[in-house]
Amino acid sequence: MNTEIRVPQLPESVADATLVAWHKQPGDSIRRDENLADLETDKVVLEVPAPANGIVRELRVQNGAVVTSGQVLAVIEEGAAPAKPAAALAVKPAAAAKTSAPAPAAAEEGKDSGKFSPSVRRLVEENQLDPGAIPASGRDGRLTKSDIVGYLGKKPAEAPLVAAPASRPAAARPPVAAGARTEQRVPMTRLRARIAQRLIEAQSTQALLTTFNEVDLTATQELRSRYKERFEKEHGVKLGFMSFFVKAAIEALKRYPVMNASVDGNDIIYHEYYDIGVAVSTDRGLIVPIVRDADTKAFAVIEKEVSDYARKAREGSLAIEDLTGGTFTITNGGVFGSLMSTPIVNAPQSAILGMHKIQDRPMVVNGAVAVRPMMYLAVTYDHRIIDGRDAVRFLVAIKDALEDPGRMLLGI
Repeated sequence: MNTEIRVPQLPESVADATLVAWHKQPGDSIRRDENLADLETDKVVLEVPAPANGIVRELRVQNGAVVTSGQVLAVIEEGAAPAKPAAALAVKPAAAAKTSAPAPAAAEEGKDSGKFSPSVRRLVEENQLDPGAIPASGRDGRLTKSDIVGYLGKKPAEAPLVAAPASRPAAARPPVAAGARTEQRVPMTRLRARIAQRLIEAQSTQALLTTFNEVDLTATQELRSRYKERFEKEHGVKLGFMSFFVKAAIEALKRYPVMNASVDGNDIIYHEYYDIGVAVSTDRGLIVPIVRDADTKAFAVIEKEVSDYARKAREGSLAIEDLTGGTFTITNGGVFGSLMSTPIVNAPQSAILGMHKIQDRPMVVNGAVAVRPMMYLAVTYDHRIIDGRDAVRFLVAIKDALEDPGRMLLGI
């Protein structure tokens, strides 16, 4: 029985998607729930799983094509046996550029290949690796992007490769003369294009202004150092700085609710809940998953959610729902060494907090010079509805909370 594979129903906020990769070709066998193709939307990469075991009979969309909900992508014949031996399937005209080994490509076999994330699958295929030879650290024994990057970095000579096809030219491009000035034109991914669009919209529709302050993290560091081992033992997650900043931001948002508001036409919407976006950098661009009702969650729950979001972002497995909404955002440029920056508001929100590198600096404390772990803080805000006074006081409230974290724990 032939079955049509269609584009899954896209969320209301997503009009279409781009087909960025086929993982099977006509004649290939496919298992139920194995990924057939990757669809990239403005926010996430979606996988298209097979509904049943069978053989891929037809692909109706080319790589790079824009598709919409319900559109037919491919046809599979359920329950059919391969028309030719697996050894022959490995060398197809459509896939000859990838492999001609007498076995299915490494990404089609091995360690639970049907559950590879798009970024992991691309690394496996591009480097022609055997997934079964790479130690996996992900949940349920899955390979993660960091597993493969670490494997390539530590054992470049030992990484098993699939033999190159005999028909492949000796050189894909003509040799480049020494000192030649070359260029490469690469189209933006949908996510990168969407990020660019949103940043331009934010700067053209909001009156953005940034104010700065600095925070002495001595007390926060001491509290974290004192309990981090016990915290990790009891909760199964490391105690980082993000939970402190999320809690401190919420305390400040409660005092200055306009920082948690948004503009809708001529109205100001004051959100009486705290859905905090935490910016995460990925190889596809910056994305902002949401910690919902963060004010009701303990430090351990926040750390677990942030950790899970970071893992999912690296694996490309975030869902649209993980990225939708949010009333306030925190971004941490300090993980990349940034000492100071002016973050751009994640519209339609009205403010964003920027964290930066913790750096030991000489400070005057009680009349004496002492070395303290200092961090510059920045808050960018929409000056249409937020006065400078409120923005400055908001940042001071975060500073006070972090310099005396016991107050957050005691609720005073």
